[in-house]
Amino acid sequence: MRNLPIRVVFAALAASLAVATTAVAQRTQKPPLHGRHWMAVTGKPLGATAGAMTFQKGGNAVDAACAMLGAVATMWDVLSWGGETQALIYNPKLKKVVGINALGVAPAGATPAYFRTRGMNNPPEFGPLAAVTPGTPGGLMTMLAEYGTLSLAEVLAPAIQMADGYAIEAQTANSIETNKSQLKKWKYARDIMLPHGGQSREAPEAGELFVQKDLATTLRKLVEAEAAALKQGKSRKEAIYAAYDRFYKGDIAEEIVRGTREEGGLFTREDLANWKVKIEEPTVTNYRGVDVYKLQQWTQGPALLQALNILENADLKSMGFNSTKYIHTVYQAMSMAFADRDFYYGDPAFAPAEPMRGLMSKEYARTRFASMLKDRNDATIKPGDPYPFQGETNPFADLLAKWSVTGAPADMPKSGQQDRVVPENEHLSFEEGFYAGTTSIQTADSSGWVVSITPSGGWVPAVIAGRTGVGLSQRGQSFVTHPGDGPFNVIEPGKRPRVTLTPSLALKDGEPYLAFSVQGGDSQDQNLLQFFLNVVEFGMTPQEAVEAPNINSFQMRSSFGAHESRPGRIVLNESVPSWTRNELRRMGYTLEFEERTSGPITAIWMDRKHRTLWGAASNHGEDMGIAW
Repeated sequence: MRNLPIRVVFAALAASLAVATTAVAQRTQKPPLHGRHWMAVTGKPLGATAGAMTFQKGGNAVDAACAMLGAVATMWDVLSWGGETQALIYNPKLKKVVGINALGVAPAGATPAYFRTRGMNNPPEFGPLAAVTPGTPGGLMTMLAEYGTLSLAEVLAPAIQMADGYAIEAQTANSIETNKSQLKKWKYARDIMLPHGGQSREAPEAGELFVQKDLATTLRKLVEAEAAALKQGKSRKEAIYAAYDRFYKGDIAEEIVRGTREEGGLFTREDLANWKVKIEEPTVTNYRGVDVYKLQQWTQGPALLQALNILENADLKSMGFNSTKYIHTVYQAMSMAFADRDFYYGDPAFAPAEPMRGLMSKEYARTRFASMLKDRNDATIKPGDPYPFQGETNPFADLLAKWSVTGAPADMPKSGQQDRVVPENEHLSFEEGFYAGTTSIQTADSSGWVVSITPSGGWVPAVIAGRTGVGLSQRGQSFVTHPGDGPFNVIEPGKRPRVTLTPSLALKDGEPYLAFSVQGGDSQDQNLLQFFLNVVEFGMTPQEAVEAPNINSFQMRSSFGAHESRPGRIVLNESVPSWTRNELRRMGYTLEFEERTSGPITAIWMDRKHRTLWGAASNHGEDMGIAW
């Protein structure tokens, strides 16, 4: 090679490195999951088992997903029954994707003034004032009634058995012990979560039977309501909605309100009775022939679509997987999309209307890409102005001009500081917020039903609502109280907060192609964007793609805590070579390194050539799939 021009040598070297990097990703630590008839993948082994049990009863992918949701909520897999459920469902009968919006709302009295007069800039991270109305029970029952085939009794059977007592795993048991000082503040949470009060370890031990009598009673009440309706001659769907009404309008609702208000919360009976699950049209974009679906702007999901629209203007494949240029380009695109998320996203049921036509415009994306700095990180990226791309004038131009890029205190890390390896046992509230919460559920069957769910809320430590066993959501903290921090996401009674939760479905040539989601907070659509590009641009199998090293950015405002940002800070996999590290430092990035940076992602890929299913779960965490 010494007689070749130096640029040719470097080009050949870059190409070989890209191939080598991809080859590393192809040596997976978990085997791919294959199935012909059905597939169930979620955040806990017992959750996947609940899906398998339901499929074996003859249920479809929706039935199985609902059983898995009930199981993981009972297991406190970073959520509980009072949390929220977000889902995308491919309906093969209609040949379309539908969205399930089962996110709770701010209760009566939850106004900006209420929190500010109590010295809170935003709703708190924990406790009864962080709660929005429970959404998961309504989401589960709506999905089951509208798209499932089994009864509520059949689908809730695994969750009821677990509430009667299941062998708790170490991850949740240790989380309870770590958070016991918070749990002790709330009477009903203390009684259930700390069975060994006064001992050195007050939480359950790994493998101990964890019993939730109150929750078991609540779930049995739902089944009783269904049975009573069936006895009266009601249809299957009507009977499930009878159980729905008992939860939100009957004795269960009464106890949720009583118990929450006893702990200092704001819920009223009207808050629960007036709340409804919404079945809605998803947001979609086409990326190189693949239609990618996300939920609407009450989630952060459209930010992934915006990033894809921006990246469609680049030749990512020629850059090479995780090359310096690739990492930089993806990072900048994410920064632009998430800046728009921070300013423009919110509950579409409340005025003013978010400028989604402009934000999702391919022309707007081309303008954003054209503004991208190619040689260094742009730590000043702000929200763009999508209004001209839908023929309007921005009504919040004054707020946009004053927008703070960081939203951070004066001691935020500066670009170029010394690299830092994050110890495994370090827990910082800012980092925890970015990665906090959630599990993921993917199901598919041979009849064409495909489901992707990202349920969350009510994670440990959670307030438990009276004697219902229902742990309350903490999602209220994602609201802001000042329009300058995002004019579309200011808290109001009855309003849904803009959340990080983001299931994903993709279709190719009108048929299901991929279902994928991930645990975490603001990192979710970062991980999912890279997973999708791994499959579409670099030809990885799903298991290769979920294990492949990702990057994580903090150059967006956290949806949790103080809503801070860390421009230029980037988490890289420890496998990233020294020359890439040096180049990124010179471009103004602050580097941190972790052993695993891929998720944990769960996914199902539809193999159209063989008419089979491929499943995947990241090689860390407890995510697991079962197939047949």
